Amino acid sequence: MNRDGSVRRPARRLTAGGSETLEEIVAEEVAVALVYNGISHAVMMATPCDLEDFARGFSLTERIVERPSEIYDIEVEPAGRGIEVRLEIAAQRMAGLQERRRSLAGRTGCGLCGVDSLDAALRAVAAVSDPQPVARLSIERAMAGLPDHQKINRRNGATHAAGWATPEGMLVCVREDVGRHNALDKLAGALARSGGAGPGGFVVVTSRCSYEMVQKAAALGASAIAAVSAPTSLAIETAEQAGVALVAFVRDGRLTVYAHADRITT
Repeated sequence: MNRDGSVRRPARRLTAGGSETLEEIVAEEVAVALVYNGISHAVMMATPCDLEDFARGFSLTERIVERPSEIYDIEVEPAGRGIEVRLEIAAQRMAGLQERRRSLAGRTGCGLCGVDSLDAALRAVAAVSDPQPVARLSIERAMAGLPDHQKINRRNGATHAAGWATPEGMLVCVREDVGRHNALDKLAGALARSGGAGPGGFVVVTSRCSYEMVQKAAALGASAIAAVSAPTSLAIETAEQAGVALVAFVRDGRLTVYAHADRITT
């Protein structure tokens, strides 16, 4: 399945001088069902590219599996008006998934829809084992370099990006999606497929920073997560607990550190 994340749609532009009919490039958004061992577990609204990375990353950051080797196969197939991503996972992990009996009905920008208990929604986040200091210059370099990797957004102007940067601020992997959580899951899946994230690296995102974003960054072992927009209070609390430096409002030559400020070096 070869899709570039954008589709063309007719539109009518109204201006002070009149109107014109044109064809616009817009972000593609479809229902993506994640099916584990034949059982549908989650339906997310997503951009239909890099879906194997999405499924792999979602499985890891949501702790459906503990390691990439517990995913045996991934198949992506059209299904009605949407797409099914069918995963075969280890029997032990499937048994654990059935015990959780979670039913997610995700929408763009919503990573917790359908979670059936407060304990499930606010589960403990494992602390990053060896977080490293991150230079302010590296964060600014990575954020400044992100637009060059946003090929889908250049076409439609509607997708978020999540990137993994080395301690020096060099971007080694970037993924895009209409949903910020989806972009980060795609990044997690891509990193897992390529052998894992490098030590001391960090995450940069083109969105606000929520609890779920910190949770997923911690699952990657990120020393920091840097966002172009604001954090939430729960994101800050989670970052403090997980040992992830939380940096926000990275733009216009400035940034604000909300958690573990001592690890952002100048």
